[in-house]
Amino acid sequence: MKNIFYSFPLKNETTFGINAIADEYISIESVQEAKDFFSIPSDKPYYILGGGSNILITKDVNGIIVQNKIKGISTSIIDDSTIHVTAGAGENWNEFVLYCIENNWGGLENLSLIPGNVGASPMQNIGAYGVEIKDVFVSLNALEIATNEIHTFENEACKFGYRESIFKNSHKNKFLIIDVTFKLTRKNHKISANYGAIQSELQKYNVTNPTIKDISKAVIAIRSSKLPDPKVIGNAGSFFKNPVISIKLADAIKLNYPDLVEYPIDETSTKLAAGWLIEKAGWKGFRDGDAGVHALQALVLVNYGNTTGNEILNLSQRIIDDIHSKFGVTLEREVNIW
Repeated sequence: MKNIFYSFPLKNETTFGINAIADEYISIESVQEAKDFFSIPSDKPYYILGGGSNILITKDVNGIIVQNKIKGISTSIIDDSTIHVTAGAGENWNEFVLYCIENNWGGLENLSLIPGNVGASPMQNIGAYGVEIKDVFVSLNALEIATNEIHTFENEACKFGYRESIFKNSHKNKFLIIDVTFKLTRKNHKISANYGAIQSELQKYNVTNPTIKDISKAVIAIRSSKLPDPKVIGNAGSFFKNPVISIKLADAIKLNYPDLVEYPIDETSTKLAAGWLIEKAGWKGFRDGDAGVHALQALVLVNYGNTTGNEILNLSQRIIDDIHSKFGVTLEREVNIW
């Protein structure tokens, strides 16, 4: 078993770049390492860390950080048009997506350039531009920490919701995800290019019959133009979920804001663009010390250098309160708070 590091600095382990210290830290690179480590009980709580791209640390961690670095990619051809691709939880998500595209396996292209690792994808049910993980998810294997046994979770068992799963709720920090299997296409790919931003990007290059590679390039260009690089400025991507509200409330908001950005869901509910609400309320580009709202994307809170997790959390609460006051809409944080 590798050495456990004590009083371990976490600044470089999350994309927010917050200064915090963990009592103990260990990285796990194989299933056997995980089993060996968890076979020795601890009275301290475990905190499972992947790529650290969706976490805001608000205080020093009184427990054991277990960073999941299990890698590996394998495939199983199902039929002439379908393949199952299994990736270790510690694989970088975007590198995995690009690997699939290079092999002409379709289904993940709309999820290009999302930060983080493969293991977080089902935990968050990550999604972008009309595609969510649950659409291509087959199953995952996870080690139950309490019993040291491996369990397989299929799609329904994960209880996927909007940026939600069982691993973000009742099973949080109780399982170490080992690998994730996706059902991808080998031909006759289903191209999802309905979003206006993707259409506009494709038109720039006169692409009228896009391939999965074209969609990926368009998504990468869009995200690169709107979202800050965490290597340059600390952030965790979208900080808030897009709220789902009633049609009745949306109609009431439109009396004062006829340009409301919404995505109808059914006859009674609609989804609003949280970034639009935040920008409309005047928060875009706001800065208080080293905590701020990004100048190009109001949905992203940023660390300009040395802010604390609590300062980011307090800023997010001020935004939540203001949006509720102005629109009657309650925003929810997408980022995990530690």
